[in-house]
This record gives sequence, C-alpha cells and structure tokens, in this order.
Amino acid sequence: MATTLAKAADGTESATHAARIEHVSKSYPGPAGRQLVLDDISLDVAPGEFVTLLGASGCGKSTLLNLVAGLDRPTAGTISTDGRPALMFQEHALFPWLTAGKNIELALKLRGVPKNERRGRAEELLELVRLKGAHGKRVHELSGGMRQRVAMARALAQESKLLLMDEPFAALDAITRDVLHDELTRIWRETQLSVLFVTHNVREAVRLAQRVVLLSSRPGRIARQWTVGIPHPRRIEDTAVAELSVEITEELRGEIRRHGQH
Repeated sequence: MATTLAKAADGTESATHAARIEHVSKSYPGPAGRQLVLDDISLDVAPGEFVTLLGASGCGKSTLLNLVAGLDRPTAGTISTDGRPALMFQEHALFPWLTAGKNIELALKLRGVPKNERRGRAEELLELVRLKGAHGKRVHELSGGMRQRVAMARALAQESKLLLMDEPFAALDAITRDVLHDELTRIWRETQLSVLFVTHNVREAVRLAQRVVLLSSRPGRIARQWTVGIPHPRRIEDTAVAELSVEITEELRGEIRRHGQH
C-alpha cells in the first residue's frame, strides 16, 4: 500500500503515518439490498502509536481491520499503510504439524530470509516473547497463552511496522490475558511498532492503548476518541484505568441504546 513520506532536516525520509484511513465505507449485498457496515471512517495511526478500536459486536471493527490488512477492499475511500501490515487473529492459526520454531521460520521463509539465518532469527523471536527453548515444541504441547506468544512471534517475523490484532486474547483466561497484556506492552515499547488492536473489552482497551477509538453500532462510524495519558506500567485494576473505563462504557452503552441493540 502507498505511504506518505516526510523529509527531515538531514534529507532522510520517514513515514508520516503507519496507517491512514480516509473516508472509508464498506457495504455488502444482502436480501434487502446493500447493507452498510462502515460509514465514512477517517483515522490515522501515527508511527509507534498504539490505538484500540472498541465497539459493540457487529459494529464493523474486524471489517475495518481486514480492510487495513488488505484482505478486503473498501466500497469507498482509501487506505494507505507504511509497508505491508502483520495480522494476528483471535485464533493462533499455527500449523499443528510444525513446531513452534518452524511456524516462525515459515514466516521468515516467505519474507525471503536465507535458510541458514532462519533458525537463529526464530530463536531470537521466541526469546523476545519469553519462550526461549521452545523452538522444538509441537503446537499441542503448548498452552493457549504460549500458542498466542508463538503467533505473536510469527507476526513479528514479518518485520512489519504495523501490527494489526483482532481480539487476540479474547479466548484466554483472565490471568493469562493479564500476563500477555504486560508482554504486548513490553514488546510494543521495545520494538516501537505501531499497533491497531480490536477489542470489545473496555478495560483491555484502556490498559493497552495510547488512544481509544469508539465505533458506533452498525453502520460503524467513529463516535468518539480518547487519549489515554495514564503512565505505564498499567494494571487492569488501577484506579485511573477503572475511572476511564467507566466513562467509555457509558458512551458505549449510549451507542448501543441509540441504535436499538441489546
């Protein structure tokens, strides 16, 4: 996808955004005619920024993420990204016949990394997600949290500047999810990735993000945005996280009531 560049004083060029969504709408054919899912969405994600997309089920969060990933095309509007994004789903989508390390090496192979470099790079990525020594483990030997760590390492293997995450921790128990929140925050800060993270969990959105974007119920429109100024490290039970979560939850409930959803 196209990238907008800015020239610095030293003559070097850098991207002005990790993702730019401009007046994007998406509709699908239905029995009563075309159904509008997203309506006139405009949103920028800055380099190194962590943004969460929040909204009720069916509001178009995942649809928007798929459009940014290039898996689908908008009906109207344009999307540009700084290089090809990496995408991480709720399901780990690991190949069960490959080991943890070989799943990562496959991503490296597809990126064109020479064969003699793949093993070492895969082990580095496993260490980054705190799975050192897990290269030879089969998928069935890994817990749910460990599988999502491998999936994260595989996404990082693509060396994209933008990581798209579609409710990657929704299926995990509360303690594992809490641990992976810490790990994701650490990796984001270490790698300076840009992250666009879809969730329906308000506290998760506040705990992780620098900015929370609330989508209205279908058709999805940007209803409101919040800048999260709470310093890291954050805990999901922190007073400041809880207070902002209450405010956002009230807005979300209002959107649901306004559109007649229950």
